[in-house]
Amino acid sequence: MLLSDKPKFYGRRQGRKIRKAKSGLLEQFLPEVSISSDDKISADMFGAKVAEVYLEIGFGNGEHLAGQSLKHHEIGFIGAEVFKNGVANLLTLLTGIKEKSDMPEHISLLPERTDNVRIWSDDVRLLFAKIPDGFLSKVFLLFPDPWPKKRHASRRFINPDNLQELARILKKGGILRVATDHPVYKSWTLRQLRDNKDFQWTAKCGNDWKNPPADWVETKYQRKAVAEGRRPIFLDFERI
Repeated sequence: MLLSDKPKFYGRRQGRKIRKAKSGLLEQFLPEVSISSDDKISADMFGAKVAEVYLEIGFGNGEHLAGQSLKHHEIGFIGAEVFKNGVANLLTLLTGIKEKSDMPEHISLLPERTDNVRIWSDDVRLLFAKIPDGFLSKVFLLFPDPWPKKRHASRRFINPDNLQELARILKKGGILRVATDHPVYKSWTLRQLRDNKDFQWTAKCGNDWKNPPADWVETKYQRKAVAEGRRPIFLDFERI
């Protein structure tokens, strides 16, 4: 793909200054767990043996991805995030190296972890073309930017083009999980998925989408939303 062919990205790529320890992780450890543009996407890309692979799109500060990967050593996790500060925070969660930690000569994962996480630190749409058909068992899209203004609706990640790609890379019976605390995005997501022939909503009753799934890992953003009086919902869609 030529540089001119890249899709337009809306949003921040970096926030406040990244401090020394996290900068060291980005420089020294990220290359060890990063997916490059030349890498082949397969279950063999992980250092640990994995039975299936999940993708988290826009993993934020990494709490959910770190928690899921710690619980499920048998699953490989691909995390896609353009926000540099979020990538650095995920590396902290994986290695245990915090702001005031001394940087060891050799950086490694925490002892309780296996090597089942890989990071794509760019727009996930650039990753889609590298992922084989029916490769993923689950995709997480948690608290995406709702772009609530009508004129910005085209920027919302849930759209026909992206759903077409997600349908291609998810295996039949695979799950697309969307969490949001924004009423506009809730309505938008349900409408987009209702009109899509490749997915069906799995909810049978209100408890299925009003409460977190059994395997849920709470995020910092979720706690903030609840504290501010916004109730998140959790929508699972099955690839038909």
